Formats: sequence, C-alpha cells, structure tokens
Amino acid sequence: MSFFDKIFGGKSETPDQKSFWKKIESEEDLKKAIEDSFQNKIAIFKHSTSCFISKTVLKNFEREVEHSDKSVSLYYLDLLANRAISSKIAVELGVRHESPQLIVIENGKPVNNASHQDISLSQIVS
Repeated sequence: MSFFDKIFGGKSETPDQKSFWKKIESEEDLKKAIEDSFQNKIAIFKHSTSCFISKTVLKNFEREVEHSDKSVSLYYLDLLANRAISSKIAVELGVRHESPQLIVIENGKPVNNASHQDISLSQIVS
C-alpha cells in the first residue's frame, strides 16, 4: 500500500469489505432494495469513489454503523460505476441527486435524505 493510500484510503478499504452493505449494481438490485423497504426501513448510500469528501463521509458512517446495535438494511451504490441507476433513483424517488448522499426509504417512498456531513445513522433510526 502506498503512502497516499494509507492516508487517504486505498482500494483495500472499500465498502464491499463491510458485511452490512448490500450492493446496488443493476436495476434489478434497485428493485429488490425498494421491495425490501416494504418489510423494513432501508437506506441507500450513494458514494463517489473518486471524491475525498465522499470517502471521508463513508468511513465515518461505517464507523457509526459498526458501533451501533441497530439492525438496518443498508445499500451501497458506486455512483461512477452506476451513474444511470443513480439518475433513476433521483427521478423515481423524486430526490435531487447529491454526492455523497443517504436516502432512507420506507414502503417504497423516501422518508429522509441527507448529504455530505449531515449523513449519520440518526437519519435512519429516528
């Protein structure tokens, strides 16, 4: 791992290593996530893998989740790899796109959303 990867987080520190993330990589994955929201409140974290702010917010959110006893279905969307799906979320849920962004969904409808430093577990469990 390079010096910069140690400071800014390298590829070995990607969210797919966290067991609580469910990835959204297709329209079918998005459909399943929305369907899941009819059983449990869910949250979709939209992350730009090239943005330092997004990486920092993601790491802080992951720490918060790891130290919580709350059981929440969390979905992760890589914005750069899945731009069309991100746009579909914005249009279908009526939530203006931001990055990073956390969208909380219950019964197929957005009930809360936050971006940048406003993202926290409290957005979901409140």
